[in-house]
Amino acid sequence: MGSPSRRFGSQPLFAWYNDDMTAAFPEPSSPHGAAARGRRPLAAWLAGRLSLDAALAMGERLAWEVSEPGGRPPTLLVHELEPVITIGRLGSRADVQLTDDELRERRLTLRFVGRGGGAVPHGPGQVCVSLFATLEDLGLSWHDVGGYLARLEAGLEAALRQVRCGPIRHPGVPGVFGRTGLLAAVGVTVRRGVVRHGAFVNVSPGFEPLDAVQAVPRSPFAAGLPTRTMGSVQADLQRKVRPQDVRTAIVQQVGDAFGFTRTSIQSGFPVPVPVVAARTMEAVSRVG
Repeated sequence: MGSPSRRFGSQPLFAWYNDDMTAAFPEPSSPHGAAARGRRPLAAWLAGRLSLDAALAMGERLAWEVSEPGGRPPTLLVHELEPVITIGRLGSRADVQLTDDELRERRLTLRFVGRGGGAVPHGPGQVCVSLFATLEDLGLSWHDVGGYLARLEAGLEAALRQVRCGPIRHPGVPGVFGRTGLLAAVGVTVRRGVVRHGAFVNVSPGFEPLDAVQAVPRSPFAAGLPTRTMGSVQADLQRKVRPQDVRTAIVQQVGDAFGFTRTSIQSGFPVPVPVVAARTMEAVSRVG
């Protein structure tokens, strides 16, 4: 699944993407070449629907396993979340314009989680993309968080183009946008050189309420955007779009963005869900 070498443009990057670093980072070197060919393949798992608790617990275990010397190879988990609204480190309760009663009527809960980014609604028709790896296994240096973000967003943008969408990235604003709003919300964590979390791509969301959640964190860079809410690939294209087509494009293009020449694709969960769900949940850091 290799692709020709591409240049990843520099963009403003912010420390709220991770827990350890406090400065912006330079543009990364190309991920392609002899070093990339010598790396272990990317393990991609096409999973089903998960509760948020199970997804967080699975993420904790996968992050630990990829951090061990000779442990699990870089793992890309593509899945779906049961209906919930999560709020990252830059978000707040004010970003969800629903009362507690309205949330109860819709059987929605709010959960603060330890990823970057702001508030994001989840449910059927959304593709959740979680990458677990050390920065070194991704062909990056220990401190190159900026390079990681640039490549992740470039991979998501290429995947959306593959399904004939016209994505746009705005300098200084995380995520990938379309005509109807934010198509791919990005919220990651990097701890001790290990990445986790990733992005949420709205394909054909069958859940509400998109317009009531301000998904783009407030910042001077986002001031001129026409909308801060999430749109969808289907609304942009004005035709039916199959989530499985977007999942396939994401696996291919994210692998290419990080220079993986081999990708192992499997169905199911990398860890048994009942075992994972019983483990300790991710610690939440409220920042921003």
